[in-house]
Amino acid sequence: MLSSVRVFAPASASNLGPGFDVLGLALGRPGDIVDAELADAPGVEIVEVTGDGGLLTTNPAQNVAGVAAQSVLSHLVATSHGGSGAGLLDRPGVRLRVHKQMPLASGLGSSAASSVAGAMAVNELFGRPLTRRELLRHALAGERTASGSTHADNAAPSLLGGFILIRGYDPLEVLDLPVPPSLRVVVVHPHCRVETAKARALLRGHGFPIEQAVANLGNLGALIVGLYREDLELVGRSIEDRLVEPLRMSLIPGYRQVKEAARRAGALGCSISGSGPSVFAFTDSDAAAARVAAAMREAFREAAGLESDTFVGPINTTGACRIE
Repeated sequence: MLSSVRVFAPASASNLGPGFDVLGLALGRPGDIVDAELADAPGVEIVEVTGDGGLLTTNPAQNVAGVAAQSVLSHLVATSHGGSGAGLLDRPGVRLRVHKQMPLASGLGSSAASSVAGAMAVNELFGRPLTRRELLRHALAGERTASGSTHADNAAPSLLGGFILIRGYDPLEVLDLPVPPSLRVVVVHPHCRVETAKARALLRGHGFPIEQAVANLGNLGALIVGLYREDLELVGRSIEDRLVEPLRMSLIPGYRQVKEAARRAGALGCSISGSGPSVFAFTDSDAAAARVAAAMREAFREAAGLESDTFVGPINTTGACRIE
């Protein structure tokens, strides 16, 4: 058992074109940090939240990091009798400091990163009794607080790293997909916000023609085949969404122009990251990624008058980690 730990959980890009709620990948940056230490008082206390501009609560029952941390702590206490976690009965409390290092409502899995960091921090404090995959359901408790639903396409890659496919939710089953070594991801975050709840509300009760569903199924399958074959051209060609993107693009100023700019600059494929407003693209080299990022950033500026931040690099295959 440790007296204190610091955990970093990375941002993520989800949906990835045709994979609504079932595909996601981990980014190298940005991400959130949670500091955790043992406390004598039972339960979870959030001492401070930084980097959020005062928008997030320190109430652990309403803050996603606190909810995820409490889920892990309650599980460890409940299962500690007669096991290696018996010391939990003497020190059942945890104190957290949450450091937001990524924008809110950005389409980068901000709530997922905080949830993952909170869950992992408690697990690390008590000697890592839970595996990463066991931690996932506790991180999802935080995600439910943020969006009112359980979707693992951000939390799973943030926790586990790499490309993740969610095969199903009942029971939850997540599968690792291969990461082609030359694949690069570009994410451009314009300085505006899209609330996840609002983006999901656009889909509620919406019917889709069977032809659109078939097109997405074909692209999802082809994307996965492309990853296994390391066929980046096929991967890029499969980043096509006939279902969700047409409904959500109106939430992102200048989206059409940004996507076209990415294509002209050499992107393999481009679409909305999560609920937006961030937009992601795939390339096959660092040089191409730099060109695409610059073109997308300029397109946001020209088409919508928006400045933006860019995050460029390989896919993060490590996921959340303890910072020594």
